[in-house]
Amino acid sequence: MWTDVIDLNAFYRSRMGGRARHLIERQIRILWPSVQGEVVMGLGYATPFLEDFKGEADRVLAVMPAYQGVTHWPPGRAGLVALSEETQLPFPDLSVDRLLLVHTLENTERMRDTLRECWRVLNGIGRMIIVVPSRRGLWSRNERTPFGHGKPFSSAQLQRLLRDTQFEPGDIRRALYMPPIRSRTWMPLSLPVERIGARTLPRLGGVILIEASKQVYAANPARPVTRRRLVVLPGAVGTAAANRVRWTRKSE
Repeated sequence: MWTDVIDLNAFYRSRMGGRARHLIERQIRILWPSVQGEVVMGLGYATPFLEDFKGEADRVLAVMPAYQGVTHWPPGRAGLVALSEETQLPFPDLSVDRLLLVHTLENTERMRDTLRECWRVLNGIGRMIIVVPSRRGLWSRNERTPFGHGKPFSSAQLQRLLRDTQFEPGDIRRALYMPPIRSRTWMPLSLPVERIGARTLPRLGGVILIEASKQVYAANPARPVTRRRLVVLPGAVGTAAANRVRWTRKSE
């Protein structure tokens, strides 16, 4: 079940959500130290983590799944977000260099179809990072945060799923060793706790981040398949998006 975009937005505006974003973003930047001149796309609710790439990447875009809902981003500027089915992304083949999935895989009921669609839009030397709640972590047990909803994963499950969908799993990192406690006392301690947890209890992080690349020798469908794609026209914002949606057909 998808977490509503309003709840996601409220979480990342909170003190706890801001700290969680910072700790996860540190690990993303270790995996992707540079995206200079590349096209970066976020799927799910990835916009809090895309801000850091905007001055560096050639283009930064976001797609929010239809069942989750959409919110305008970036604030005060022209929108860079599309509303779409997660299995029918409104982008051409091989059009994305970096793909970041946050609050996506644990919520969708069509994990393999979603990853195959990611495979389609990612170029041959592109990279993808998936951020999901860890089965062993405390955050997947707390429903007051978005990481407590949907299906948590182990690293072995993620690696198996990626190989089944023609991706090659790469580096694995973890974040959110601090407990999901809404306390002012914990906030200043979050970074030291993160460092101690990563050294002493490396598998107990609240989220798993895994990087993957395409298996470029994987087979594509032999015959064209016509599908209907849900696309939000430019300028659609918030609840008004429902009135600006059109269906397009594409042969693949």
